[in-house]
Amino acid sequence: MKAGEYSRFDTVIDARTPAEYAEDHIPGAISAPVLGDAERAEVGTLYKQVSPFEAKKVGASLVSRNVSRHIEELFKDKDRSWRPLVYCWRGGKRSGAMAHILREVGWDAHTLEGGYKAYRRWVVQQLQQIPEQLKFEIIHGPTGSGKSRFLAALRESGAQVLDLEALAAHRGSVLGGLPGRPQPSQKMFESRLLQQMNQFDFQKSVFVEGESKKIGELQIPDALMQRMRASPCVALEAALETRVELLLEEYRHFLGDRAALEAQLDCLVALHGKQKIGAWKALAQRGQWREFVARLLAEHYDPAYRRSSVRNFPGLATARVVRIGSARPEAFRAAAAALRGEIPDVGPGPDRANSLRP
Repeated sequence: MKAGEYSRFDTVIDARTPAEYAEDHIPGAISAPVLGDAERAEVGTLYKQVSPFEAKKVGASLVSRNVSRHIEELFKDKDRSWRPLVYCWRGGKRSGAMAHILREVGWDAHTLEGGYKAYRRWVVQQLQQIPEQLKFEIIHGPTGSGKSRFLAALRESGAQVLDLEALAAHRGSVLGGLPGRPQPSQKMFESRLLQQMNQFDFQKSVFVEGESKKIGELQIPDALMQRMRASPCVALEAALETRVELLLEEYRHFLGDRAALEAQLDCLVALHGKQKIGAWKALAQRGQWREFVARLLAEHYDPAYRRSSVRNFPGLATARVVRIGSARPEAFRAAAAALRGEIPDVGPGPDRANSLRP
């Protein structure tokens, strides 16, 4: 059994430790460790400091006990036709031990050749190849123009959408961290990304936001980034009042946590200086949120967008323009319908290059 063919099985079982599973795993795999984190460390210490024999003796006892528990708690309702795939780090002793016990029960259990390491190599290889086969349309627009909401409206209308910020659990800007939602590991992000791309119809367009190279702490794979930058663009336009309203809704958690907001603003001191950052903080302290957001857009986000957008996405020069009429959901549904040709409210935007110059 080789990496990439795991979808043929009824259940994919990750026999590695909970910590290994938490860092990354095959999408849809369940965690059924044959050794816990502390147990694996104990066996490894015995192997190095005492002897391989003593380590294997203790390890066999722990593995038997853990697999027994998994059969009782996770697998007891599986009928005879159940076909599980088991993997560990290298496809060796841990997955082999579990698969052997499951086969002895009567189930058609298989192991993943090469284990997680082989799966990971396959992911890296696929992420180099798949982007070239997809037809992207890049959704662009300054901060606050509602790109994420527009992508959601496109998805609701039946379009194919790759939402990188949702996969990365981050909105991409200095204030883009999501409360209570840490970002996944880079490996987990790439696993989810590949799973999403493999579900697309390669003959139809895929809409994706024009991101920078990094989303929070995560990096977009090079092949995908190159493909996105070479793709045609769609430019969103919205009035300043609409953008301010959208950002106040999206970053509402900062309104009640000024300390967190000020900590994020301090990250921009090197770029803007203490005086300007202090002026922004003063607006927040007085609760002048609309003015705070408007100044942040005018003095930070918009100049940064103008500096990087045309340079990194040459397709913006001839982008189709979609107008967002308000912050209301129906405005985004109408804009999505316009882009997909259902109502005539989209312009070709031949002068995008001039309007985006700083």
